[in-house]
Amino acid sequence: MLAPMNGRVLAVDVQHGDTVTKGQRLAVLEAMKMEHQLLARRDGVVDQVAVRAGDQVATRALLVSLVEQPD
Repeated sequence: MLAPMNGRVLAVDVQHGDTVTKGQRLAVLEAMKMEHQLLARRDGVVDQVAVRAGDQVATRALLVSLVEQPD
């Protein structure tokens, strides 16, 4: 998951190794005085969490990466 815009990370709801499902909230980004929920686009396992609450991020910065869930 890449940051869709510049902003501040308000919350990170997952950690390395978590299993997530499509549509699950991964993080919340504050930008333009609004909170934007960042949702998983597919099922998977969290491989990397590159930010934490309070971090400032630029557009297209890596926030969370997912890998396919092994069978």
